[in-house]
Amino acid sequence: MIPPETQLKDISRHFQIYGQILHAEPLKIGHINETYTATYDQGGTRVRYIHQKLNRSVFKKPAAVMHNLVRVTLHLRKKLEASRAPDLTRRTLNIIPTRDGQSFLQNGQGDVWRTFVFIEGVRTFEAVQSPVQAFQAGRAFGEFQGLLTDLSGPRLHATIPDFHHTRKRFEAFQRAVQADRCNRAASVQAEINFALRREPIADVILDAMARGHIPERITHNDTKFNNVMLDVATGEALCIVDLDTVMPGCVLYDFGDMVRTTTSPTLEDEIDLGKVRMQMPLYKALARGYLSMAGQFLNRYEKQLLAFSGKLITYELGLRFLTDYLSGDLYFRTHREGHNLDRCRTQFKLVESIERQETAMQEYVDRL
Repeated sequence: MIPPETQLKDISRHFQIYGQILHAEPLKIGHINETYTATYDQGGTRVRYIHQKLNRSVFKKPAAVMHNLVRVTLHLRKKLEASRAPDLTRRTLNIIPTRDGQSFLQNGQGDVWRTFVFIEGVRTFEAVQSPVQAFQAGRAFGEFQGLLTDLSGPRLHATIPDFHHTRKRFEAFQRAVQADRCNRAASVQAEINFALRREPIADVILDAMARGHIPERITHNDTKFNNVMLDVATGEALCIVDLDTVMPGCVLYDFGDMVRTTTSPTLEDEIDLGKVRMQMPLYKALARGYLSMAGQFLNRYEKQLLAFSGKLITYELGLRFLTDYLSGDLYFRTHREGHNLDRCRTQFKLVESIERQETAMQEYVDRL
């Protein structure tokens, strides 16, 4: 097997990085892209960078992805500089350009690579460990959305069209059931029936946006807890990462995914479903953190659907995992047999837990 540093040696020389690559290793994070951390010797000082290969089957227009990323990170930096935010270089992603000044490299094989400065002194968690962490995640994503409310210029590209269009996700699920290309439908009839019974919730936010009650805003669209980098020393949320899906959207989808990944301290593919439940103390902390920032720009319709959004996005992702399982595991990277089915079952179990507590969840945010 070829060592990562050997694979990356040719890639790295195309970027504005000076020094010799000493060591590289893959980072097993995320379901989509191929990511490496690389250490360089720069005049006797060791400096780390992130090299990442974009998944071209998911992001079919890499130039659009990188155009959005450059605009967003530059805007965030300007806003943070204007507010005299401390520790500025660790509060947003820093893109390393190629030697000809581009934001990404496309090599002869058609692979797309980009490079970031490695943010030191932070860590991420696959599952939340305390209400303090939940508060920090909510505050960080609320601040992120708020800083982008005045991004000027043309509309950002839709890097994955209809990413959170729950009706279209449901229709894709229906097609996967009907096609049953891997003969798996009979073994997951309980999950299929669970999804079918909840079809009516698919259109709630879409209808509200169509009526003009909920505005389009710039959103992250993948607000998993592990996309928040927390300072190792203080526990403060410093940087939001994984910006490939930052595009026009609905803030409720962002908050809903925060509920999904922050209020049940289990892994996304937890096999022991007895551990999966929405924990109200974590939800309250998340909501307080989020509204401490987002409360300044949300309208009343958005606030009225905050609790519902957690149920919707958890349901939507469960649909996506089930669709991928039925289709032969084509989209999400899997690491074991039935991995997408395990992920689906975890989401659907959490939907049930949210349903039991949804009224109390909304009553809480109404009081904030």
